Amino acid sequence: MNLTSQKALEKLKEIEKKIEENYWIRHSICVGNSAGKIAEALNLDVDKAKCLGYIHDIGKYRGKFSMHSIEGYNYIKELGYDDEYANICLTHSYLNNDIYCTAGEVPEDIPFRTEFIKNHEYTIYEKIVNLCDLMCTDVNLTLEKRLIDIFTRRGTNENTNYHIKEAQKLKKYFDNMLGYNVYKLFPDVLDN
Repeated sequence: MNLTSQKALEKLKEIEKKIEENYWIRHSICVGNSAGKIAEALNLDVDKAKCLGYIHDIGKYRGKFSMHSIEGYNYIKELGYDDEYANICLTHSYLNNDIYCTAGEVPEDIPFRTEFIKNHEYTIYEKIVNLCDLMCTDVNLTLEKRLIDIFTRRGTNENTNYHIKEAQKLKKYFDNMLGYNVYKLFPDVLDN
């Protein structure tokens, strides 16, 4: 079953009424809107990019942070949506098909997630959401400012340097695809 950005946004608003801490929802909306801008600039499906950005962190509704990728995957599957929607919940935190290339803590060993990340071919939409997740709080930031935000809140680990380098490569990948700095799509980033 397909999911639209409008339905995904409605689901977030529904969840927001049931929870106290809604920062991750504001972040998800920023990621979705940003993903839509990049998709539009690349002549891709804007609604799909927005939708995937909106739901990437939906697993935070169901459990502890370290399990949100699995919880989101399971939740989207339980709702009956197609794999591409569930997959974004798994792929959004991990660059380069590597569960150790993450801005968070070293992940728990969950064999299904590890194998999925290792063997899954990331779509262009998943890569867009990866980048936008690394550029958004509830507003757009430079990659560097967002990484500082993440590391200040969560700390660093033995994979931090690796993740920073790979995040910069991901941004350069999109800069090259666009033919200009991706930040040009986000005037608020250039302003700060």
